[in-house]
Amino acid sequence: MRASAFVAACVALFSSTTAADANPSGPLSSRQILPENFKPPQVFQNTNLLRNVNLEKGYVRETVNVVIENIDPKPQDEYYVPFSVDVIDKVGGFEARDKKNPGPSFKTEVVEYDPYSPTQFLRITLPQPLPPKSQLTLSISYHILSTLTPLPFQIGQQDKQYLLHTFSIYTPSAYTTLKQKTKLKLPTTDVPDVNGGSPDRQGSTFTYGPYDDPIPPGALEPASVRYEFTKPLIHAALLERDVEVSHWGGNLATEERYWLTNQGAHLKENFNRVQWAATQYYNPPTSALRSLNVPLKPGSVNPYFTDDIGNVSTSRFRSSKKEANLELKPRYPVFGGWKYSFRIGWDADLRHFLRKLNTPEGGHVLKVPFLEGPKMAEGISYGKVEMRVILPEGARNVKFETEVPLVGVEEMVHSTFMDTVGRTTLKLTAMNVVDETRDKPLLVTYDYPFSAAFRKPITIFLGVMAVFVTAWGIGRLDVSIGKQS
Repeated sequence: MRASAFVAACVALFSSTTAADANPSGPLSSRQILPENFKPPQVFQNTNLLRNVNLEKGYVRETVNVVIENIDPKPQDEYYVPFSVDVIDKVGGFEARDKKNPGPSFKTEVVEYDPYSPTQFLRITLPQPLPPKSQLTLSISYHILSTLTPLPFQIGQQDKQYLLHTFSIYTPSAYTTLKQKTKLKLPTTDVPDVNGGSPDRQGSTFTYGPYDDPIPPGALEPASVRYEFTKPLIHAALLERDVEVSHWGGNLATEERYWLTNQGAHLKENFNRVQWAATQYYNPPTSALRSLNVPLKPGSVNPYFTDDIGNVSTSRFRSSKKEANLELKPRYPVFGGWKYSFRIGWDADLRHFLRKLNTPEGGHVLKVPFLEGPKMAEGISYGKVEMRVILPEGARNVKFETEVPLVGVEEMVHSTFMDTVGRTTLKLTAMNVVDETRDKPLLVTYDYPFSAAFRKPITIFLGVMAVFVTAWGIGRLDVSIGKQS
């Protein structure tokens, strides 16, 4: 289990912008297997390092700004970042770029795979080798899912919820760090427990350091904070998102299927419905998920909200020329450890998402968000996202581009009503995604010849004619029992 989880995380974390055919034969990200005793060469040193840890949402967000210096007599372009093996399968959205010169993120890849090693390494490849004694400011950002622990694990229905975050005061590094500082941004000033170090407290911000003495590679200093977070820890184990393109109808149909769970503190007693109903009048803070807010694109129409039982009437849809919003209320409050699965869908005008290219092959460009869904102040994390773009029947030469790291790409056929050979479908899979990925674009280009546009009406015409011919033929049959005169 440990090895399989690591393999899945390796591919999910460290791919840069993806631009490929819809059915590539090669892997989406590279991975180099190195010996078990591998250690990064000490060719860099961290001159100054600042780590920002944001705990305002239900997952951990980290940004590391570090000034690296080449201390080797030769130019170097490979910088290594360590992760513990129990954390790496929960990390997503890893990016590294030059902080002073904003541009595309650098190439990253996992370079060691040893499931029994406590540390795994990620290699960042600089676009140009760094000359000796030269410096570069790296900005490294990522998020970590499902590491915040409710403490206590069980609480009353109206009690406050507290989360425990454990970390190292020293930023894990494969190189010597001359000077560093760590900042924690908490969602509240209610922090009853602080263990390890002597942080400087300014409101809801804790600062550890600066530490001016050189810190050797791999040095760790355990610490933890326990803080109040009376909000749900919303996590979708799986999100299936379908976007269906209809040229004849001029419609873009979207459907999303969620398998949600609340990773917050469990109830220590049975759920009290009377007590819950009483709280609806003054709306106190709660660790239960009571509603979801889904902003949609302006002009969205025909929304629906269903679950395993059927249609859910506790929803509200507001739409105008400037905005559209779908407010969802589950059938029951989702407390810690509880689950809720449902689906939502809506339609939109295809003209706002599709452009036709002036090419002989009938090229088209489709631009849709890779992820939409709920937008909540406490954040939402996704363990796995499966995105399907269902193109018209006859579409070919499909290509795509997205900034979202992917673990799987597949071109398949999806058959619907009155199809002949089925619709070309692009299936994209991502792991360890968060709501900050929301609205990141997905560009899909494909060819749709003029002749393919008439496939559907010709199929319908032939189907209707076949029914009439069959009925006429049956009517001409003589099924009488007596002899003909």
